[in-house]
Amino acid sequence: MESRSLYERALSVIPPVGKRITELGIVKAEGMHLYDENGKKYLDFGSGIGVTNVGHNHPYVNDMAKKQIDSLVHGCHNIVYYPSYVELAEKLVALMGGDYKVYFSNSGAEAVEGVIKLAKRVTKRPGIISFKRSFHGRTMGATSITASSSHYRKNYEGLLPSVYYAEYPYALRSGLSEADEVKRCLKSLEDIFAYLIAPDQVAAIILEPIQGEGGYIVPPVEFIEEIRAICDKHGIMLIFDEVQTGFGRTGKMFAWEHYGIKPDIMAAAKGIANGFPLSAMIAKKEIMDQWEEGSHGGTYGGNPVSCAAALAVIDLLEGGLIGNAALMGDYFMGKLDALRTEFTRIVDIRGKGLMIGMEFFDEKGEPDKKIAGILQEKALDKGLLLLVCGVDKNVIRFIPPTIVKKSEIDEAISIIRTSLEEAYSAILPKISG
Repeated sequence: MESRSLYERALSVIPPVGKRITELGIVKAEGMHLYDENGKKYLDFGSGIGVTNVGHNHPYVNDMAKKQIDSLVHGCHNIVYYPSYVELAEKLVALMGGDYKVYFSNSGAEAVEGVIKLAKRVTKRPGIISFKRSFHGRTMGATSITASSSHYRKNYEGLLPSVYYAEYPYALRSGLSEADEVKRCLKSLEDIFAYLIAPDQVAAIILEPIQGEGGYIVPPVEFIEEIRAICDKHGIMLIFDEVQTGFGRTGKMFAWEHYGIKPDIMAAAKGIANGFPLSAMIAKKEIMDQWEEGSHGGTYGGNPVSCAAALAVIDLLEGGLIGNAALMGDYFMGKLDALRTEFTRIVDIRGKGLMIGMEFFDEKGEPDKKIAGILQEKALDKGLLLLVCGVDKNVIRFIPPTIVKKSEIDEAISIIRTSLEEAYSAILPKISG
């Protein structure tokens, strides 16, 4: 019998490039929990980075996938049509309110690559505007429009040309009022038009309706409204990257519903199929109909099994889990706000639904990466898996599955409180000394 752990075995055969936050070897998952190779159970508030939105190994999703396996595993959408592919596209169009079309790929980054290509192809314009602190993926095109870490871009330059970055509202950091912060960010966009690229040369403005990797930053509605107006004025495609925010994560099927503003083009992935590889490019029919045959493609996109799983996921979300995400999100935010009164280094609790960020500053008012990291470590020791995010890695992001119950949130809060107490006792004496 192999005596080494999965982590130890992996060191010999897997490169370090795929950075991992734990050394856990997970052999089983069910609902809200992960089980490691030693039999220890973990409460999972990371959901595979926002993927298992209806819980690990949901029996309904797995049953639908198994039934599909028995009939067709792969047919290739470039060759044939098959039911789960067409039915899922129909469902997604209905969720968008009609007048959209869908193209399927495998991953979030691949969907982002596709939506950039679509915007450029249809507008025949070179420019793409993204936002600082954004994250859109790790492939070359997606990396080109990502601005949450220079490390993601190091030694891969030059990347996609004609990409420009505007400011994304983050009043906590700027120190401005929300209204003045929106003005500041819109001014940065005006400056791009004035000094760098004329608006009639911009194919698309792409943004996350809630920034993910950048820190779980929720923009004011007024900002999204103004971006929509600017795009309409100049014939620019508005692209929403809903790779992380989609499929019930924010207490709505899609985050754009919080603002009442539809994108021209949208990228979706992660929670779409609860762990089966799938992503979708969704765009207005008038745009999709201009995407000529053969100008994009992919062998595995829209896999029959993944599409069947996605249809099951949507059934579950519409059957009550979206509502539960909204309800439990409010409950969780209330509990976290209470923690904020106990621990002064928690400077903000923010989010929508079950996409919640908790940000830490130190005694000097600077981003506190250390305490966030210690909290993550202490919580893991106690059986709670948490993830960090933010450019400074000082934000704990909470993304439990939409099946989460009050009792599980209460359990997590108890672990977080104890872990924070330990983190404070570990770090504060060193500061005062």
